[in-house]
Amino acid sequence: MLPLARFTVLDLTRVRAGPTCVRQLADWGANVIKIEAPEEVDTGSGLGGDRHGPDFQHVHRNKRGITLNLKHPDGLALFRRMVAKADVVVENYRPDVKDRLGINYEALSAINPRIVLGSISGFGQDGPYAKRPGFDQIAQGMGGLMSVTGLPGQGPVRAGIPVADLSAGLYCAIGILVALLEREATGRGRWVHVSLLEAMVAMMDFQATRWTMKGEVPQQAGNDHPTTIPTGLFRTKDGVVNIAGGGGEMWKRIVGVLGIEEQAKDPDMATDALRSRNRAKVNALIQSVTETRTTAEWVRAFNEAGVPCGPVYTMDQVFADEQVRHLGLAWPVPHPRLGEVTLVRAPMNIVGVEPPRRPTPERGEHTAEVLAEFGVTEQELRELRAKGAV
Repeated sequence: MLPLARFTVLDLTRVRAGPTCVRQLADWGANVIKIEAPEEVDTGSGLGGDRHGPDFQHVHRNKRGITLNLKHPDGLALFRRMVAKADVVVENYRPDVKDRLGINYEALSAINPRIVLGSISGFGQDGPYAKRPGFDQIAQGMGGLMSVTGLPGQGPVRAGIPVADLSAGLYCAIGILVALLEREATGRGRWVHVSLLEAMVAMMDFQATRWTMKGEVPQQAGNDHPTTIPTGLFRTKDGVVNIAGGGGEMWKRIVGVLGIEEQAKDPDMATDALRSRNRAKVNALIQSVTETRTTAEWVRAFNEAGVPCGPVYTMDQVFADEQVRHLGLAWPVPHPRLGEVTLVRAPMNIVGVEPPRRPTPERGEHTAEVLAEFGVTEQELRELRAKGAV
């Protein structure tokens, strides 16, 4: 019995933020039912990329798939019938779409007061930007991330992963779990909603509060840490090394490993504040020594001295690393059409629990099986198919 097996989740999500939310529930055993429009209704390639590609397979694993036409009155009626027995509904439509379809929280809670509705939007459920289309890179820009990413003077740079999408999905999943915990005491569900913009601003964390508390506008710091010195990339004999060493004690260790005791007596490097003010001088001193040995040699030496240090990997090197292999992050999943595919497992470790390994379903693969669980007979299913409702 997996931790979330007692919860049934109706998944209306598409692209990335919503599916990321639902995947957190599916990976721990929730009965997730992925609802898509029938192919004759959704004639395009679909949102979220190639169904058999890495992205789609990663975000929609551990779900069963059905087709349901919510624009058909019988399809919508069937969805409401499913809501009566479900625990959670998750959607990432534009805010006005669920009102137009009649599946907003008020409508769903009238059917099932215990239902938890999770909603993800671009800019929030109301306000001047509520109807704008949401996209990760737009949220990265408006949330401040692009202004602090990249080399100083280079201009705004997007992060290499969809930070706003992923964080919005994670925050929404946390909110759903909070609502389910509260429901155990109250018997009533909640509406949990998150936007890409809210998630991105929240993810700015200390960079955001540098402004809200002190009026500081953070700038690009490149590979240097904006406040902890010395932290950054330094050239080595065969590449680069990543060193993180803020604070007086860590500085002493770095000095010892590098053998720069005499140079470090420079008054400009006497305190954290002075090293921060003279960052370029400190970095140049470190750089002059790190270039004399290989990355592997420095990684070993700094870690032995208790200084956080590591290489900078390409993705193939990530999965070749002995610790990554030990942790089992490359996660084989059997797929009926693709053979064994290797995904990335959930990073949480719950002792004694092995997450399920169900591949991403084909469109409508489990329609008959799932709807039978909701009381739909074979004859009724044939009629619904003939009408284009499923």
